[in-house]
Amino acid sequence: MKAKIEKFNIPTEVSRVTKALKEANFEAFLVGGCVRDLFIGRKPKDWDVTTNAKPEEIIALFPKTFYENEYGTVGVVNEDVSDETLKIIEVTPYRLESSYSDHRRPDDVKFSDNLTDDLKRRDFTINAIAYDNETGEIVDPFGGVADLHKGVIKTVGNPNERFFEDGLRILRAVRFHVELGFVLDPETEKSILENSDILGKISKERTRDEFVKIIMSQEPATGVSLLKKLGLLKYIIPELEESVDVEQNQAHAFDVWTHLMKTLQHSADKNYPLHVRLGALLHDVSKPFTRRWDNEAKQWTFYGHEVVGSRVTKKILENLKFSRETIEKVTNLVRWHMFFSDTEKITPSAVRRLIANVGKDNIWDLINMRGCDRVGTGRPKENPYRLRKYKAMIEEVMRDPISVSMLKIDGNKIMEILNITSGPKVGQILNALMEEVLENPALNTEEYLNKRTVELSKMSDIDLQKLSEKGKKTKEKQEEIEISKIRDKYYVE
Repeated sequence: MKAKIEKFNIPTEVSRVTKALKEANFEAFLVGGCVRDLFIGRKPKDWDVTTNAKPEEIIALFPKTFYENEYGTVGVVNEDVSDETLKIIEVTPYRLESSYSDHRRPDDVKFSDNLTDDLKRRDFTINAIAYDNETGEIVDPFGGVADLHKGVIKTVGNPNERFFEDGLRILRAVRFHVELGFVLDPETEKSILENSDILGKISKERTRDEFVKIIMSQEPATGVSLLKKLGLLKYIIPELEESVDVEQNQAHAFDVWTHLMKTLQHSADKNYPLHVRLGALLHDVSKPFTRRWDNEAKQWTFYGHEVVGSRVTKKILENLKFSRETIEKVTNLVRWHMFFSDTEKITPSAVRRLIANVGKDNIWDLINMRGCDRVGTGRPKENPYRLRKYKAMIEEVMRDPISVSMLKIDGNKIMEILNITSGPKVGQILNALMEEVLENPALNTEEYLNKRTVELSKMSDIDLQKLSEKGKKTKEKQEEIEISKIRDKYYVE
């Protein structure tokens, strides 16, 4: 189908590429995800052009390109642009593809002079629309525009053939479902169910990358639930399927699976990063394996599930070829997510031990994940008093305490200036200087403190002792003010 529509607003860097191709008497169309995004009002994440020009003909038209693949795609480089989506415009010749014996790459690629040949090899109809950004012409032989209006994800032609060609398209269908809010075409969904085993033949790296996009979408719980429904989850994280219908104790309103989905979704609602979302998804992954019935308490227990869960999580993420940094962060969150105890009895030293175990860089991620965990239990408050109290205690022990170490002078310098040995007088001078700096931070300079040290050394022992005690009291008062500010911030006592 060919038609004309009102022209979209296309960036100059993109139009420059298509214009150069046309001026050289070649065809040039925008194609793929960028066209789909233009139709639904989203900013394209990248820009793809398809043409009847061959790679060497494309390269000859532009001052800076790169060509390092077997599919004919030439990267046209735009320098000095701030928008990352415009730095490289990919230009690919129309092509025909042969069979896909490895469910990933075509065994053979041939260039074509026919745009329809190129469109029919694509995955879904919504990605098989070509758009001429100069004339407004669209080429849509498979009804992609209509499917965009209907909000349907449908393969180009026979779904069994499309999924056999590239098994990752099965996961992409789920991703488009959560990213776009579109429904699966019945025949497409039926084919996924029948061909789910193809996913087991896809490399873990490619599976991971597509899974990450689902987790980082606005509706990851919907995506993971659909993966389970379609029989795909067992090829990604089979351990999660064990949590379905696993009843919990009285603290939880949901079974383990539902709890994990709600915890994951809240982490997305809060726009937390990948490692926190993965922690939310996997923090209770080992509850089914550690569940025991307590006859005395008349409820289920899950002792040690966080310890077992951290080991299982490490295995899951290693299998999916996640980076070492991500694996360490997520397993750390899973291992220590059961940190809660009575905040009326918890001590600062216990909070310091938690920070030492988790790491200063990760402690707030752990607290954020714990808030998601709480919402996942069915409780309405993400930030109850107990969690706020814990946050305040963490901030208290992590802050730099007010001490003489903040001064631009130390005991060794005082002994050097006064030519004395270590003794009570050194500490008294430091405390006296501390009192002055707390009153006026501008005095905390080497020049002033060195000069003031000499002046203080000439005072009587009694007067210097009085100044020292005053400095201690000022420091203690300032400490109380700082801690009070932290507690007020979290509305705790």
